[in-house]
Amino acid sequence: MRFTFDQIRTFLAIVREGGVRRASQSLHLTQPAITARIKNLEEALGVELFDRKATMALTKDGIALVSYAEQFLKLNDLIQRDVGRADSIDQLFRVGVSETIVQSWLPDFIAELRSVFPRLTVEIDVDISRNLRDRLLTSAIDFAILMGPVSNYRVENVHLPDHEIAWFCAPGHVQGLEPTEIFQTCPVISFARDTRPFRLLKEAFLERYGPGVVLFPSSSLSACFRLVASGLGVGALPLALAEPYLTRAEMERFDPGWSPEPLAFTASYLGSPESVVGARAAEIARTVAEAYDQNS
Repeated sequence: MRFTFDQIRTFLAIVREGGVRRASQSLHLTQPAITARIKNLEEALGVELFDRKATMALTKDGIALVSYAEQFLKLNDLIQRDVGRADSIDQLFRVGVSETIVQSWLPDFIAELRSVFPRLTVEIDVDISRNLRDRLLTSAIDFAILMGPVSNYRVENVHLPDHEIAWFCAPGHVQGLEPTEIFQTCPVISFARDTRPFRLLKEAFLERYGPGVVLFPSSSLSACFRLVASGLGVGALPLALAEPYLTRAEMERFDPGWSPEPLAFTASYLGSPESVVGARAAEIARTVAEAYDQNS
């Protein structure tokens, strides 16, 4: 009996993820299927790779196999990259995205990704960046476009253009008011509470105006824009997403003399010998984001 690529890939998944359960989640397989692959691999090699009595700890032979398995998958990666056709890759690709990207250039990114990998099945998960980071590190998603970078030795980060944050209000809503008056009388509508932009905004208000500013956080940027346009508050929101509201004269910009720092995004994926799609998707994300930034 000969071993197969899938068996080697499964073996490394167990090693990297720390067990059968997490490996099954990473590979989208049942735990019995994972166990069967490892049993067949052990039979093909004539050795035991894991010590079942020590919670799937590697045996001496298992430790020896790791470096060979990594080289084996790296060779497969090079073949796919340099010899194989992108349109032959048929797999599920789970993408986690921050809502700022969803509201801006995500459709262009997905269209370009599908043009390069037409047989790819793309699953999209929209969430705040903190949750996307956790899902990426636990292999619940394969690729994330989020406020980054993700500081982890396993993660590759490709930096994308920043999103400028500007101040908005309903037409005439703050006319004639000084900045201190604006923020003492108008709620500030902005990003979700469990995000870095919200924390930095709160710190900026404490430093500039004290504790009296009322913040209305929201996990939905669309809701933020609608609330600002209705006159229920002022907003610190991404400039690139405001164009429709400005064009329809539903909102206007105002300048209190300062602006929150821009949102820094990355396309992030787990670096591994088989991350061909992730690496190419990051390049596509950067190209699409740069084109969107130039046309905004």
